[in-house]
This record gives sequence, structure tokens and C-alpha cells, in this order.
Amino acid sequence: MVFDSGAGVAWSLGTPDGDALDRDRAVDLVARIVAAVDVPVTADIESGFGADPDDVAETVRRVLAAGAVGVNLEDAWHGGAAPLRPVAGQADRIRAARRAAEAAGVPLFVNARVDVYLRDVGDPENRLAETLDRAAAYLAAGADGIFVPGVLDPAVLAELVAGIDAPLNVLVGPGAPTVAELGALGVARVSAGSTVALAAYGLVQRAAGELLRSGSYDTLHDGMAYGELNALLG
Repeated sequence: MVFDSGAGVAWSLGTPDGDALDRDRAVDLVARIVAAVDVPVTADIESGFGADPDDVAETVRRVLAAGAVGVNLEDAWHGGAAPLRPVAGQADRIRAARRAAEAAGVPLFVNARVDVYLRDVGDPENRLAETLDRAAAYLAAGADGIFVPGVLDPAVLAELVAGIDAPLNVLVGPGAPTVAELGALGVARVSAGSTVALAAYGLVQRAAGELLRSGSYDTLHDGMAYGELNALLG
């Protein structure tokens, strides 16, 4: 399965992450990814590209038409009155996504993202309970999996696995437990998310800085061979 990174997609199109990307441009890129691979594609649709559940449903219809079979739908409320959308409102958005998929006849995998830890919402001692409450509400609304970025403490992950009646997805990167270690805790899915894009842009930044400061190119060692990359894209 290929999973597109919402942040990576936005940055590649010259737009900041956080519901700033135009829906048409995002869906166009999903269609291009689907056309380029022979495996299922799940799309990061951020918080749904719209203010209300009907907007989310329209986004899902367009993503399905582009050929994706899964979506990530986050509860972060960028520019809203609080860091996260109210639980009931987010549940309505998930229900709208599910209804749109059912109407299209596609068994869409809805990965509901809970951003309590990622956005440092509330008191630290209450974050586990808040995450579990939100996860339960989202599953009741029609989500298939729960994505909890921002937490990698094995003890907390074990409690999330035990308390969520669905596959748990976590965000990984440097310093995170290995895939095998996460699997042993019961984590079902790992996402590199924006970390791959950040690493790539970091390399570009370091290479440009080296070229400007010293006129050397050591940063560019260990890149892919031209022919290898060209053949992959052929």
C-alpha cells in the first residue's frame, strides 16, 4: 500500500501544511500516484478540505474517483476556535465520509487521526483518556482504524492498543522504536508521514548551504544513481 503524506504533498506543490492546500490540486496528485503504482493507495485528506461534513463527503467522492481506497482524516482544527474539532462534529465528518464511500460502492478504509498528543492538547495526564474517548467516538461513526501521531512511549502505546478496538497507526521517525518493537506492542500500522519529505528537503538545504559556503559537494554523496531513478520513473 502507498500512503501519501499530506504535508509532503502540500510542500511539493508549494503550499504549507495544515488545510492550506486546494482540494483540486490534492486530488489531482492522488490520481497521479494511483496511475504510477500497482498497489492500493490511501490518501491523506488532512481534515477533509472543507468546513462541513458535506465538504468531506465531496472530497471522499473525488478521492475515490481518483482511484484511492483509503483516507486519513484528522481532527486537527486549523484556524478554528480550539486545536481540535469537537468530538461530535468530527464524528459527523467521519459519518459523511463513510456514507459517500458506501454510495460509491467502495469499501473505503477510513483512518481517523486523533491529534491530542501531536498538538499537545490539554493536561498531559488527561491525554490518554481524551484520545481513547475520541477513538471510540470515531469508530462508532464509521472509522476503520485510529491514527495517533505524536506518541511513541511504549507504555502509552500499549495502553492505546489495549483501549482501542481497531488497528492502531503511529507516526515514526528518528528515535522511534523499530517496526518490530512496535509490532510487538500491538501497533498495526506505521507511517513515516512528513519525516521522509523533511529528510529530503534537509538534504537539499545542506547541499545548497555547502555549495554557497565552501563550493564543495560532499553532502551529495550516497544519492541514487541517475539511471536507477530514471528507470523507476519510466
